[in-house]
Amino acid sequence: MSKETEIKSCHKTSIGGQALIEGVMMRGPYETVMAVRIPSGEIDTETVEDRRDKGLPKILKLPVIRGVINFVSTMILGFKCIMRSAEKSGMDESEEYTKFDKFIIEKLGEKIYTIIGIIATVLGVALAVGLFVFVPIYLTKLFNTYVFDLGSALTSVMQGIIKIAVFIAYIALISLMPDIKRTFEYHGAEHKSIACYEAGDELTVENAKKYTRFHPRCGTSFILIVLILSIVLFLAVPSSLGVLNMFLLRIVLLPAVVGLSYEVIKFVGRHDNAFTRFISKPGIWLQRFTTREPDEKQLEVALAALTAVIPQSKEEDKW
Repeated sequence: MSKETEIKSCHKTSIGGQALIEGVMMRGPYETVMAVRIPSGEIDTETVEDRRDKGLPKILKLPVIRGVINFVSTMILGFKCIMRSAEKSGMDESEEYTKFDKFIIEKLGEKIYTIIGIIATVLGVALAVGLFVFVPIYLTKLFNTYVFDLGSALTSVMQGIIKIAVFIAYIALISLMPDIKRTFEYHGAEHKSIACYEAGDELTVENAKKYTRFHPRCGTSFILIVLILSIVLFLAVPSSLGVLNMFLLRIVLLPAVVGLSYEVIKFVGRHDNAFTRFISKPGIWLQRFTTREPDEKQLEVALAALTAVIPQSKEEDKW
């Protein structure tokens, strides 16, 4: 993005999104809408049921705590939209359903997407815990036992470096898959359309094209902040603890890390100065893997989802 376009950016919106299968989901202050390119070539838009944090006790809306709640609800909503987009885009048309599959779909109807979303979230968290908590602990424990003892502080740093290396390697590998690469193009379209909106430009494909595909509030940046913060917070954990005890302690502290990371990303999203740009830099760099330059049709889809959730006044979606 050119320097001239950066200077024009003046509105920090709370609207965020997610790339789907042949589509984009946008979450506005009041509504959540997904837009998907269906087999006929048309763009199908659908308002998604989104319970958000309405009706929650005030204590669950406090800083740090609200980050954990937001993370869980966003994960469930995201998987639900991905499953729905797969159906709309025609991806699952070639699949043959068993009698049991048809029975479940018939009985549960739309609820099946929520249920699958919850199951997928649980499995996803379990995989993440295994890769980013257990594996680093186990590897550093082996190093301390058979090479030399690094001590508590260096052990925590080494575990953090392993986590970040695993994450970058994972992102780099999946970005080579054709289907994932296309999803990352929709991710780029999501970012470009939001950047265009924040700059105050008319929401057209031509305008959106010229904006950056990188955004400081991206989920990629959030995960990287989680990994970096975990290094700092776990410095106090003694390396003399057994693998199981260290594993359990990190599981207990994980919500705190997620909650704090949410507050960091929220602060970065609200401010644009040398300090926040420095914090955003690693995440922006990593988005070179998780976003790709979209084509015009993909930008059309992202803009369709975005325009559907923009409120009447920009004060209503101010970040």
